[in-house]
Amino acid sequence: MLKLYGYWRSSAAYRVRIALNLKGLAYQQVPVHLVKDGGQQHSIDYRALNPQGLLPLLVDAENGGVRIAQSLAIIEYLEEIFPLSALLPTDPAERAQVRALALHIACDVHPLNNLRVLQYLSGELGVSDEAKSAWYQHWVALGLAAVEEGLSAFDGRLSLGERPGYLEACVMPQLYNARRFNCDLTAYPRIVAMAARCEPLEAFQLAAPEVQADAL
Repeated sequence: MLKLYGYWRSSAAYRVRIALNLKGLAYQQVPVHLVKDGGQQHSIDYRALNPQGLLPLLVDAENGGVRIAQSLAIIEYLEEIFPLSALLPTDPAERAQVRALALHIACDVHPLNNLRVLQYLSGELGVSDEAKSAWYQHWVALGLAAVEEGLSAFDGRLSLGERPGYLEACVMPQLYNARRFNCDLTAYPRIVAMAARCEPLEAFQLAAPEVQADAL
């Protein structure tokens, strides 16, 4: 049994839910509230499982209870342990392009606008809500512009031709956040078109934040 520790609105956990669903894997969700009780990810019990104190965390009981942190490491693990349905293209160059865009989202864009950064801006630095929104929108705009350009390599296709995979699992949560914070998306027609193809699919609908059991 796979166990996923996550939070309904965590972008990183959202990525992994999509990947699990695309592979048709059954998993148990364990909610860890990022705000309640000062952030349950900081609790002694959770830090014992994941010293990073971040979400998500995957526990694979069938593989000796191995614990894997970091969303992209989890998705790579799923791809290796459960190769069907594949989330990465077979062509090495296309696999590299997918990974490059996914890493750009997960490592360059998302860390600058995740919850703990926004909380630090508001709390420790006393940044106003208006300035915080400007910060968020600035970094998201730069990040999405690069993704938009990168998607030109796929010539209007999804990353697996007619099927979504690793790349879409990373793009969709970042787009969700951009919409949540009222970012202007008119400059990203490729991203919006990709989203329009993914949103009706069950794997994405079941992974959506608002339908999770712990959604507020």
